[in-house]
Amino acid sequence: MSLCWPLQGMSPAQKSVLISLSDNANDEGVCWPSIAKIGQRTCLAERTVQSAIRWLCSAGILTVRERLGRSTMYMITPATYAPPQEIHPANAAGVPPHQSHPTPANAAPPPRSSCTQNRNRTAIEPSVEPQSSFPALIGQGTVVVAAPEKEIRSKAKIEADRQEACRGIWTSYAAAYFERYQTEPVRNATVNTQINNLLKRLGADEARSVAAYYVSIQDAYLIRSCHDIGSLLAKAEAYRTQWATNTQVNGTTAKQMENTQANMSTAEQAKAMLRKRGVENA
Repeated sequence: MSLCWPLQGMSPAQKSVLISLSDNANDEGVCWPSIAKIGQRTCLAERTVQSAIRWLCSAGILTVRERLGRSTMYMITPATYAPPQEIHPANAAGVPPHQSHPTPANAAPPPRSSCTQNRNRTAIEPSVEPQSSFPALIGQGTVVVAAPEKEIRSKAKIEADRQEACRGIWTSYAAAYFERYQTEPVRNATVNTQINNLLKRLGADEARSVAAYYVSIQDAYLIRSCHDIGSLLAKAEAYRTQWATNTQVNGTTAKQMENTQANMSTAEQAKAMLRKRGVENA
């Protein structure tokens, strides 16, 4: 919302719809409210809401993604806002009727003032560009200000890449979740932080695959907690290993592996005892 409030060049209805969408959006700018809900919040008719959404899409600030059998998804990108240029011919509107014939007040000469004597003076423009208000470095005639701009662009690119990676992780997880539970997972500020931390721990590519694989694990604890993101984050590296080796480990399989290891240890001890007795007998 803080990025959308300062934007200009749109009608009040378009601005209201944009603010309503941004209020519903998560940190990545994604939301999925219904047209009726937007109209209820903005006090606008549904047709007006739809017209505003089409304009926001043409201005590049909004992307609409239709989902079969599910609510429409909206993605808000304030950084790409470019309102369509509207051309208004100067002479198309004509002169208003009340201005076509001057009134006596308008026909009268303007009153004299202390500044009247200067009205015919020609302003002299400077012959050179004004100097920057920043002090120049010693021995240099100009100040280079490109570095901060490049730094800002670099930070913006890093943040855009981070948001794109988080969207990819969430999309993979949400798709697998819907396929298993036939409903969409909850998305809130806590979940957004967990998704971002998962990105830091596994990286963008592996995090997407591990998130989808995690929902398929048959484990009593995970099923009771409905495969929540918090449980995935708690053992992210372990689930990554299971995904990489295609080996699901739950309570039952872990107990079986433990028993197998115990039996192998007992067998090795028995062999060692037999070997020892054979040497003594010899």
